[in-house]
Amino acid sequence: MKIYTKKGDTGTTGLIGGTRVPKHHIRIESYGTIDELNSYIGLIRDQEIDKETEATLIEIQDRLFTLGSLLAADENTKMVLPQVFNSDVEFLEKEIDKMDEELEEMKSFVLPGGHTTVSYTHIARCICRRAERLTVHLSEEFEINVIIIQYLNRLSDYLFTLSRKLTTDLGAVEQPWVPRK
Repeated sequence: MKIYTKKGDTGTTGLIGGTRVPKHHIRIESYGTIDELNSYIGLIRDQEIDKETEATLIEIQDRLFTLGSLLAADENTKMVLPQVFNSDVEFLEKEIDKMDEELEEMKSFVLPGGHTTVSYTHIARCICRRAERLTVHLSEEFEINVIIIQYLNRLSDYLFTLSRKLTTDLGAVEQPWVPRK
């Protein structure tokens, strides 16, 4: 597989199925943001975290490649692509519930930060929310499997909960947001 094809030199890119679209197309923005999110999750995985969390993040990265391929496919594609299922959303919910059982109850919003790994997790959460917004926008123009949006929504919840777990695991301080009066 050749890395460069020169086909994108004029500002277009090909979708799975053959349709060419501008590189700023909402479909490209959607799956490009998922790719960015996947890279940040890799950065989190490269930190000193427990093996169970690392395995969960690898599973999530695999699903993000699936989401990206589904969003990169035009309506003409004949290619059989991997799919995302309700069970993938349920997997995230179970992981959130497991972490929540160990965490103190949240009494206020928390400020992102406290440890580099926690900050990376918050950045990933924000990128996930952007991917979700872009995918919702895309779904207004094209038919998108609703499970993709559900997965992204739940993943941002997972990443927030993971940031709290990592704060605890790493002995960092969770800084509550106290609004000025």
